[in-house]
Amino acid sequence: EVQLQASGGGLVQAGGSLRISCTASGFTFDDYIIGWFRQAPGKGREGVAGIAPEDGSTHYADSTGGRFTISRDNAKNTVYLQMNSLEPEDTAIYYCALSPGWSPSLLRLWLLSSPTHIGRGTLVTVSS
Repeated sequence: EVQLQASGGGLVQAGGSLRISCTASGFTFDDYIIGWFRQAPGKGREGVAGIAPEDGSTHYADSTGGRFTISRDNAKNTVYLQMNSLEPEDTAIYYCALSPGWSPSLLRLWLLSSPTHIGRGTLVTVSS
């Protein structure tokens, strides 16, 4: 059974930084694209960032504006999202997600898809 457990969310002031983590189990971690989606209050779910398993290539939503960095540690089955220069508009529940069978070359499209597996989220609140 695929399990994705996100942690590290919290309250931060605008302009601040936060790193959230996701620990995965139940599958071969370094075989799949993995990444982060978020859902803000009253809005639909949005793909934020994805990372490929082998070469670590990444793709980000335009809304991240170069402020976010995704990384993965295959030895620890963990993916991270470092978020800098946070804005109130970044307030959302952040979910870790993955979808088997996606080519790393399709990271951009994967962020527009509905992921196969999505874990419990972690709430990030950015105050103005």
